[in-house]
Amino acid sequence: MFESMEFSFLSSFSSIGLAIAMFFVMLTTYYVGCLVSNRFKNYFAEGFGPVEGSLLGLLALLLAFTFSMAAARYDGRRAILIQEANNIGTAVLRADLYEPTERAAFRADFKEYVETRIAFHDAGFDEDKVAENLHKSDAISTRIWARAARLAQDPKNLIQSNQMVPALNDMIDVLTTRNALRHATVPDSIIWVLFILCAVSSFMIGINRKESKSSMTVVNAVFALMISACIFLIIDLDRPTHGLITLEGVNQNMVDLRGLFETP
Repeated sequence: MFESMEFSFLSSFSSIGLAIAMFFVMLTTYYVGCLVSNRFKNYFAEGFGPVEGSLLGLLALLLAFTFSMAAARYDGRRAILIQEANNIGTAVLRADLYEPTERAAFRADFKEYVETRIAFHDAGFDEDKVAENLHKSDAISTRIWARAARLAQDPKNLIQSNQMVPALNDMIDVLTTRNALRHATVPDSIIWVLFILCAVSSFMIGINRKESKSSMTVVNAVFALMISACIFLIIDLDRPTHGLITLEGVNQNMVDLRGLFETP
């Protein structure tokens, strides 16, 4: 039912590593711009003020657009994790409507299912572990559904089945949605364009510098630092399974489901 999908190329690099690399790239392109300006200063006598302003405006727009995409995806993953924990909890509680024997069987399967979902979160970007836990979840949910379908054929279980079947549907459906959202990252092409625009903007600042070399170097270093910090925030938001911004606090809702199995 589920196939493991590969993440984008940039996902193999840490968010802090990409931000640091971008910082030094911007400093380098600024320095190159200064060299070009000194070497061909007669050609750049009029300056590129309008071009520089346009590039910086475009950079600001793309940063805002990319941050909005990353934040929306983070919120989506956060919401679906909470929804899945609620759906599982509802299904577990509705198992109590059945006779003790069936109730015990349901709860044993649900307990195993919760553990696989916790392991799915902990797997992060380890695609082998992710695929393994997805297949385990699929097998357990199929077993639970088969039991519910069998019990639904007995008229004595009409009320129980009317409560359990919708809950199981919600629990199983959210599995696919959560796995899809996990891979819904900001496209590499947008990040690459953002990187290129940062480098070109820094290069144009170097060409168009008017103040002393030392003062402009400090200003550009601060500019590069702030842009790199924004890039770090965007990429870290886009990868909630690791980094500084994670979903560990939200995943605690799933971990707390273990408490449902502590009492008979």
